[in-house]
Amino acid sequence: MNSITFEYPYLFLLIIIFLSCTKWCELKASSFSLPHIFIYKKLGFFSSKILIFFKWLAIIALITALSSPIKENSYEENESDGYNIALLLDSSGSMRELGFDINTNKNKFTLVQELVSKFVKKRVSDNIAIIVFGEYAYTAAPLTYDKDMINSIIARLSIGIAGEKTAINDAIAQGVKLLKDTKSKNRVMILLTDGMTTAGSVPFEVALKLAKEHKVKIYTIAMGQDGDFDSYSLEKIATQTDAKFFIAKNREILKEIYSKIDKLEKSKIRSSKIVYKTYYYQYPLILGILALIFYIYFRNKKGM
Repeated sequence: MNSITFEYPYLFLLIIIFLSCTKWCELKASSFSLPHIFIYKKLGFFSSKILIFFKWLAIIALITALSSPIKENSYEENESDGYNIALLLDSSGSMRELGFDINTNKNKFTLVQELVSKFVKKRVSDNIAIIVFGEYAYTAAPLTYDKDMINSIIARLSIGIAGEKTAINDAIAQGVKLLKDTKSKNRVMILLTDGMTTAGSVPFEVALKLAKEHKVKIYTIAMGQDGDFDSYSLEKIATQTDAKFFIAKNREILKEIYSKIDKLEKSKIRSSKIVYKTYYYQYPLILGILALIFYIYFRNKKGM
């Protein structure tokens, strides 16, 4: 709010009292402020326009000062309870497969890159990392709030960059290692794969135990048709880490899955409003005092 308002606007009703008094109140010689007012009345000085002007200017200015004119500037402060999210992306050889989206000639991995980039942009308050896995797993991008940097790295990834096979358990262990020392209580992994474990050195139960110990939720997404992936293991990972298992048989379903996860793990934003007040009562107060001084000066001058 940028306009000037009044803290006590009802005090302007005092003007009605003064107007009423002008009409109905009788001037008395016993007035303590002006003990010889009857002299001025006889001489007709109250009819002087300049005295009326300064009198009413003083009254209105002083009432305005009492009403406390202020200007308010409000600001919203947002505190976000953000997430630490590790995106685990399968870049094995099977991601070259075409036909996942019948409307384009793009392979699975290219479609994943596009959808994941959009997901990253939505997670404004979150710390995000990228882990790529194939025959082995590695951290392509550490946890960061820099979404432009994350998307730049995603765009540069390619199929086979970590080997042709699939090391899902190693990717989970790598993700836990990345997230376990973070201060945030919201630790999430989103594991996307189109196959089953065919490589790696970390046993399934060990990877799962690590995730549970460090309270990391793992959403698992399987791409492709039934039989292409190990649905039992993927579902077990999600269920035992208090997350969900999804199957995406085409691009549209995969898009919906990322939207669902975005809603399920929404960052909490706490906002507080701060109002700064600037007071301007001193200006009408000074004007009122000056008007009162001039009123008394001109009245006494004419009275002499």
